Amino acid sequence: MRIAFGTDERTGVTDHIKQALAERGHDVVVVGEGDPWPDVGRAVGEAVAEGRADRGVVCCWTGTGVSMAANKVPGVRAALCTDGPTAEGARRWNDANVLALGLRLTSPTVADEMVDAFLATEVEADEVPNIAKLG
Repeated sequence: MRIAFGTDERTGVTDHIKQALAERGHDVVVVGEGDPWPDVGRAVGEAVAEGRADRGVVCCWTGTGVSMAANKVPGVRAALCTDGPTAEGARRWNDANVLALGLRLTSPTVADEMVDAFLATEVEADEVPNIAKLG
């Protein structure tokens, strides 16, 4: 799977996420690394919305800013998650196509759980009509 990855600051957690994605066989496209959070969120959102990536992962200190910026891009459904079950639910019930996470509280272990759940989970068919209401 081709994953657009962006972060407004490079940390041990962001390096870990990129490495883990690559080790799991994903094609990681880094966009906006080190740019201001609005630019990072938009760049990852555009990569997903335009089909240059299958899904996206965005990071900033709280995760809030990049998720808000990504969600301004038509066709993006970014979900700010804090654990694996939430990331799984964001895919299963909301068809989230961008995972946002906060660097302040996320450890490499929790990041792995979120990213793995986000990438392994498919949308529940019964939710498709609800998801369509988002436009």
